[in-house]
Amino acid sequence: MGRLAVPPTVTAFLLDIEGTTTPITFVKDVLFPYIKDNVKEYLHKHWEEEQCQEDVSQLQKQAEIDAHLDGFVPIPSFSDGTADLQTVVQAVVDNVHWQMSLDRKTTALKQLQGHMWKSAYVSAQVKGEVYEDVVPAIRKWREAGMKVYIYSSGSIEAQKLLFGYSIEGDLLKLFDGHFDTTIGHKVESESYRNIAKCIKCSPENILFLTDIIKEAKAAEEAGAHVAVVTRPGNAALTDEEKSKYHIIASFSEIALPTTQ
Repeated sequence: MGRLAVPPTVTAFLLDIEGTTTPITFVKDVLFPYIKDNVKEYLHKHWEEEQCQEDVSQLQKQAEIDAHLDGFVPIPSFSDGTADLQTVVQAVVDNVHWQMSLDRKTTALKQLQGHMWKSAYVSAQVKGEVYEDVVPAIRKWREAGMKVYIYSSGSIEAQKLLFGYSIEGDLLKLFDGHFDTTIGHKVESESYRNIAKCIKCSPENILFLTDIIKEAKAAEEAGAHVAVVTRPGNAALTDEEKSKYHIIASFSEIALPTTQ
């Protein structure tokens, strides 16, 4: 634990979000409860809009696929007159709550959540959280000519909402690009080679910051440099993990080659 001297080969920082730039609790305690608490109101407010109708249609199709599962919540059709609006809306609410209780990641659920979060960010009901050491450090890195990228399992759209509507304002100009699992999963070393190709550098030119050991291992196997970030609420590290990886508690502990 302590100061990390950035290797001289590094020209780009690759940052994880949850547990690295942003508290893990932000997703668990802010974003997901927002969906549960506001889905009924959101549906009533936006029901006539094409996007909302498409979201409901996708949830209905998913519900048909899920009909064999325990606790399954059907969603009747409003358009054919078999159910009134209140009944359909309540069924969608119950279905969304059921899916979220099982931590499902269906495309239909993620699509509705994405639209709801966008609405929440734009209306300032929700603001993306970042640790206070993050923005000053990134500004310093960029001033030194470093590139800065985000790599998260959350979609690129969700990443841009979090940083575009953050507690510190619009931070998108601080990043040179965003990656999500469409480039590959974060625990697979090939993903980091793919990112290096995309940003036209070698893996050894990248310093990846994450709180997840499996991700750190995958990036290291690809040839990237790695540091593991310990933040409040992050998973505890074993003594072996602490001895194997560079460990930092804050971005302020990172020293660029020119400042060593």
